Amino acid sequence: MDARQIARELLEALDQGKTIRSIVERDPGFDWDEGYEVAADIVALRRARGERPIGRKIGFTNRNIWAEYGATAPIWAHVYDRTVHFATDNQATVSLGGAVQPRLELEIAFRLKAPVPARLNDPVEVLAAIEWYAPSFEIVDCHFADWKFRPADSAADFSFHWKLVVGAPRPVGPEQVTALAAQLRECGVTLRKDGAVADRGVGANALGHPALALAHLADVLSRQPRFAPLAPGEVVTTGTLTAAMPIRPGEIWTSEYSGLPITGLRLEFTD
Repeated sequence: MDARQIARELLEALDQGKTIRSIVERDPGFDWDEGYEVAADIVALRRARGERPIGRKIGFTNRNIWAEYGATAPIWAHVYDRTVHFATDNQATVSLGGAVQPRLELEIAFRLKAPVPARLNDPVEVLAAIEWYAPSFEIVDCHFADWKFRPADSAADFSFHWKLVVGAPRPVGPEQVTALAAQLRECGVTLRKDGAVADRGVGANALGHPALALAHLADVLSRQPRFAPLAPGEVVTTGTLTAAMPIRPGEIWTSEYSGLPITGLRLEFTD
């Protein structure tokens, strides 16, 4: 199958809020490399229509949810100036218009002040490249019916990125990095829907540590020459710490972080 043709098909599905048939079902030879070839063509097409990449999302870093989705590895995609929103006072109202089957993920986002080299395995070394971290909610969406897909499909389908909401950032100074490494791994998180607990998680759910999710992405990018490495100024969200929960207009969702000096987010969803 032609990567550019698939990229156009997926962009049409995004724009029109519809599902398509699994790419792998149509072409059993469609693999990870081809999925990211489609992803690269999507970036080019989105740039051509005025969208500007400003960071990345990392998905499926929480192995606890792999069985539910048939996932076999983390995935990643760009995020854009039109898909990233910075909450005011950690609150935002988000329209779900145009989403097909959206779900909410409670995450931690970083903004880079320096490149992240490949082959790092110490969270302290990774965090030395961080300008700030913040609470975040990623709204993910799947353009395959009933969230049924093959792993390579997920790489092509924007790695399911739809929107990212980022809360108040917490600057990171060199003297804070060692303590922050422990806090990020051990922090607890609570996700609530209309005030009731929907799920709980811990920082270690993201590949053992949110900073190690960032290191994993740097390693992957070192093997993908069509994509630029991580660069200063990028905002990167590191994967859900809880289950990904279905969301609907009229609902209010909140996040809480314990063991980290940040305030959670409040999102209200509308049509």
